[in-house]
Amino acid sequence: MMMLIDFQDLVGKYIEVEISGGVFHKGTLIDAGLDIIVIHDGRTNSFLYIPFVHVQRLKETSIEVEDKSYDPPSEKPIEIDAISYRKILMTAKGLFVKVYVTGNYSIHGYLTSILNDYFVFHSPVYKSMFISMNHVKWLIPYPSNTTPYSLNNQNLPLKPVSTPLARSFDEQLKKLENQLVILDGGDNPEKIGLLQKVRNNKVTLITAEGETVYRNLEHIKSIQLP
Repeated sequence: MMMLIDFQDLVGKYIEVEISGGVFHKGTLIDAGLDIIVIHDGRTNSFLYIPFVHVQRLKETSIEVEDKSYDPPSEKPIEIDAISYRKILMTAKGLFVKVYVTGNYSIHGYLTSILNDYFVFHSPVYKSMFISMNHVKWLIPYPSNTTPYSLNNQNLPLKPVSTPLARSFDEQLKKLENQLVILDGGDNPEKIGLLQKVRNNKVTLITAEGETVYRNLEHIKSIQLP
């Protein structure tokens, strides 16, 4: 019988976590499920929900000097009995959150729909986005009375996505064929252009200069319409 490793013995302990990409976090381990952990960073007073697929290394460590006199809040922003990555996303719908995807690419906004392997995210800056669950490094929920950029409800309309939603990320990309798109937040000019074709796990994009760029669909983190 295969034994499942959990981290219940470390709950309440101060830990260091290395995330893929060489990112490190330190904080108190608040909760742990089979595919996600929750730590509290006392320096920023934030709860980080980290999918375990991106955890490279985890260990108990000595507490940071600036954290020694700080106790994590007793209430978590997302309260569920048995946590999992999907349950966290479902419960976070409608909450103002920060999602960290890759590199320095983080976005603020609201989860509006959860599908098989991606979710729809509404950002006041980027508008509606389709984000692959496989590339979310961590998620930070904000207090319930917080809104992005201190906007009021009149300036923060949550417009439904006009495009019909597919169940999977690759099928959703196929629905956007022959449209102008922005991949991964547009951090590279070759990630902005006409989505010509999605076939056999490959994406064909025509850039503003008319160049044809081919990408591996599995490495695409997010997609949005301009």
